[in-house]
Amino acid sequence: MKNTKRIGMLILFVAVFLNSNFTTAQKLEATFDKLLSENYSGEKPGATALVYKEGEVLYRKAVGMANLELNVPMTPENVIEIGSITKQFTAVAVLMLMEQGKLSIEDEITKFIPDYPTNGKTITVHHLLNHTSGIKSYTSMQSFMSLARQDMTPTEIIDHFKNEEMEFDPGEEWSYNNSAYIILGHIIEVVSEKSYADFIAENIFKPLGMKSSYYGSMTQLIPNRAAGYSPAEGGWRNANYLSLTLPYAAGSIMSTVDDMLLWHKAVHNNTLISAESRAKAFTNTTLNNGDPTNYGYGWMINEVNGTPSIEHGGGIFGYTTAGIYVPGENLYVIVLTNRDGSSPDGVAVKLAAHALGKP
Repeated sequence: MKNTKRIGMLILFVAVFLNSNFTTAQKLEATFDKLLSENYSGEKPGATALVYKEGEVLYRKAVGMANLELNVPMTPENVIEIGSITKQFTAVAVLMLMEQGKLSIEDEITKFIPDYPTNGKTITVHHLLNHTSGIKSYTSMQSFMSLARQDMTPTEIIDHFKNEEMEFDPGEEWSYNNSAYIILGHIIEVVSEKSYADFIAENIFKPLGMKSSYYGSMTQLIPNRAAGYSPAEGGWRNANYLSLTLPYAAGSIMSTVDDMLLWHKAVHNNTLISAESRAKAFTNTTLNNGDPTNYGYGWMINEVNGTPSIEHGGGIFGYTTAGIYVPGENLYVIVLTNRDGSSPDGVAVKLAAHALGKP
């Protein structure tokens, strides 16, 4: 009789526990829905979002429109340009080559581009990875932006900015730098003897099963591609054309929230690089004077309501994105949108904060 009573109490406890968890999950989903719909729902460019924590997908939804002209709603399967989140892939590719003994983080860039005019300064791969090289960022050059529609090779892009005056001596300051990641892409090609696109596809996309991820193209037929938009007076317009040869290793990858989760798992589980190499990417690097940069290699060092996080966003013609990784909780939040002009970073941070129980 006593055993029967104990079993009954246990069943009741489990039922209450499961019901409580279900109610909490419902409330969390409703909160996530509200955060996303406030900004992206309705007859306007949309967003896809995924929240993952400790082996479980807590949320995976899409709102708004993937194509305004064809009246096509957004779905989680839509392919979106991730912009500068591409830099994570470039940084990991460099670290993979480092582990293979094909380069060192302390190598000078003239080892790979002998004629690069460093003006007597020592510029290393490390300086490129953490935005402290002092090289002029080509996206800040008015002359370069006039070339947005023109296809260019990596060498042609480098030739366009390499003779610009350096903004500061290497390691003395931090300044977000797309030129640095163009050079890193070229270094990957020199060392691997493959194009950047082929290296990323063969060594990252294919092994991880990222079947809906691409080195971007404006001419290739890409299933489920979401159209990109820009704000306009009274509504929206199609985003300006950009040859995706130009963002290159600094911002040309396209993906989905599901594929980005595969990427997160590979990073978290040290699938592509060792824990030691991952630590390099996640270390808050410092300037020559010891001041922190709040940047590692391809990731920004941040926090969500006091909980350490590793983050990066992206912005490119027609698209903005944000990704947040909280290593201590194995929490990953990714938000991809098909509109430029405003970052989803604030939404991503709030999603992460609620998932952490720290709204």
